[in-house]
Amino acid sequence: MKDFAAIDFETANSSRSSVCSVGIVIVRDGEIVDRFYSLIRPTPNYYSHFTTRIHGLTREDTDSAPVFPDVWAKVADRLEGLPLVAHNRPFDESCLKAVFRTYQMDYPDYPFFCTLAASRRTLKLPCYQLHVVADACGYDLANHHHALADAEAAVWITLYLQNELGIDLADF
Repeated sequence: MKDFAAIDFETANSSRSSVCSVGIVIVRDGEIVDRFYSLIRPTPNYYSHFTTRIHGLTREDTDSAPVFPDVWAKVADRLEGLPLVAHNRPFDESCLKAVFRTYQMDYPDYPFFCTLAASRRTLKLPCYQLHVVADACGYDLANHHHALADAEAAVWITLYLQNELGIDLADF
């Protein structure tokens, strides 16, 4: 898989539709060619203490941010035809599907792959949190829980698993 896009969402609360930021890193022919980051006004628009403690975002950060359909309009063409990769695909894919449903948008049925699942089955680590796996793959994730930094870490892990270990993410 030489062409793909890594994606990461942060959410404002326990609702999967409450995406409050997105990071996307596009890879073509094995090289990063584009990066995209945006804050998003979440739906529903409230923040739990738990999520704010994780990523540091608050309602004040996103009250003037665009809503998801406006953000997605900026990236949809860039993602066309690309499989998506995330560390913990079930979370990020469920966020994407939930927010598409919330705004009654037609979901493009992206192929979605998981670096977490692949890492668990191929690497021997004490845990498989993104920053631990990224470090094991030679990437220093200095800004963990920033959606763009996390998406870039997923790219790095994907390329490491493919290029260094010969792993096909489609197998996981």
